[in-house]
Amino acid sequence: MSSARLPPSLAISGTALINRRHALGLLAAAGFLPSRSLANVAPQRSEIREDLAKHFTDAGTVGTFVGYKVDDYLIIASDKDRSGEAKLPASTFKIPNSLIALETGVVGDPDKDVFKWDGVVRSIEGWNRDHTLRSAIAASAVPVYQEIARRIGAERMQKYVDLFEYGNRDIGGGIDQFWLTGNLRIDPVQQVDFVDRLRRGVLPVSKRSQELVRDILPVTKAGDSIIRAKTGLLGAELGKPSLGWVVGWAEKGTAQTVFALNMDCPEPRLVADRMKLAQQCLTDIGAI
Repeated sequence: MSSARLPPSLAISGTALINRRHALGLLAAAGFLPSRSLANVAPQRSEIREDLAKHFTDAGTVGTFVGYKVDDYLIIASDKDRSGEAKLPASTFKIPNSLIALETGVVGDPDKDVFKWDGVVRSIEGWNRDHTLRSAIAASAVPVYQEIARRIGAERMQKYVDLFEYGNRDIGGGIDQFWLTGNLRIDPVQQVDFVDRLRRGVLPVSKRSQELVRDILPVTKAGDSIIRAKTGLLGAELGKPSLGWVVGWAEKGTAQTVFALNMDCPEPRLVADRMKLAQQCLTDIGAI
């Protein structure tokens, strides 16, 4: 399958719309409205499943879930509004940051190259030690990825964010802050699109970089299924969480479902609920 890039996502009436090769279609209130002419692609389908939103309500918060069932050429969303609202990606940006680090040679081997702890004691204990890329993404070690971003530099970072068509592509606000407190924004549908391209290995970087990042993504077991996903939490490094993400894909036998969830996390208890709510939504749509 060709990995040729397509024009950026469209936005209509405040709802982010997307159509990608391999059946990522346009998510809109009226269903799919194809904006890109793709030959020999099965018809895309979409569903708004408002019952999924009840999981957030029951947890005492608000959020959104978007799932793309690959074999069914089907996108399922919990709503048509928040699913298209762009937010700071927080630590979900560790996925593209890892790809860029490997592609530029900032990291040669995700298991051997070591980032030394800077000696600053932080509130998250797992950050207060040396890390490889694999252990850093598992611990979601913000200081390590800030150092990686500084080594990549603004010029190369912008180049790859553009190549990935990642969110609004705006890395303003500081080379080590743009995904945490700066200008970068991405919506759940765009997250699904980006992760799906990584899953398929069609991003405009080497196969090796994509294989390695797929391999280091944290894995959660759910019954006979596995979930490869990265969490994100705005304000984590400040001890003031506000918005939580989970993005990745679920594998049940040979069936795969790419997904993105975000939710408000004004209370610490909600931080731990991100993966639980993602699993509830994935269960409801038959993905796990």
